[in-house]
Amino acid sequence: MNQPRQTASYLSKRLTEAGLRPVSKYGQNFLIDLNLVDLIANSAELRKTDVVLEIGTGVGSLTSRLSDAAGAVLSVEIDKNLHQLASEELAGRPNVKLLQGDALRNKNSLRADLIELITEAMQRIGSEARFLLVANLPYNVATPIISNLLHQSPAPDVMVVTIQKELAERIVAEPGTKDYGALSIWIQSLCRAEIVRILGPKVFWPRPKVDSAVIRLDLEPQRRDAIADLDYFHQTVRALFFHRRKFLRSNVISAMKNRLSKPQVDEVLQSLGHGETVRAEELSVQQIQQLVEALRIAEANAG
Repeated sequence: MNQPRQTASYLSKRLTEAGLRPVSKYGQNFLIDLNLVDLIANSAELRKTDVVLEIGTGVGSLTSRLSDAAGAVLSVEIDKNLHQLASEELAGRPNVKLLQGDALRNKNSLRADLIELITEAMQRIGSEARFLLVANLPYNVATPIISNLLHQSPAPDVMVVTIQKELAERIVAEPGTKDYGALSIWIQSLCRAEIVRILGPKVFWPRPKVDSAVIRLDLEPQRRDAIADLDYFHQTVRALFFHRRKFLRSNVISAMKNRLSKPQVDEVLQSLGHGETVRAEELSVQQIQQLVEALRIAEANAG
């Protein structure tokens, strides 16, 4: 089936005909270069045994490509009008399920039925099923979507998403750089992360004010299994970087307030060889992991 070329004018006309226009509060920036839509789909290396979650159906351009390659696609669109338009565009695709609504229940959790629907689809496919997130993510929900999905069981085996370039750089950042922080450590503790392609504003309509990036995250189960308590780890890492210019000792004392005394904190830091002037941003992902686990054990023993 030949699709019309998805230019800005084509999309504008298509939405206008449906009485629609982009809604800025939903972060709607449509990818108009179909070669890049193909790049996103192809970068996921989909199989017929894959269950794909897409956040932001839009007009269904990426959804149709996911449907062609995957076993099942669950796509979520917050905009009621776009959801209706996409439903018409994607009619006749039995492996696509479209949901209307917000993918997030709140900033710290996904809507209740998402993982349930993913799990059901995976059970129908069988033991070879994988779970993937493939999406052109709205900027305003990219961080909570990625971060919350890593808490889930199952977590996505692979994520290929378009996000703000600045966020992508934070995810792949190395110790000692300005972009390195809690998000870098949280994601790198669980995944291999790579930037696939940088995208300029002109490949979107409407054009965003910033560059974007396609990023691929591959879950490493052994890394995830090495973390004794995911929630404790995530919360503690965030606390360690709450005041990133402070010395590590001050941040640890603040993070462990009413849980560990200053002497107990000092004992943990000394046991790991961290001096008075070290900062959290100077420590490697592995060193942060060792620190958080040592704090968790010290807290458990103190209790």
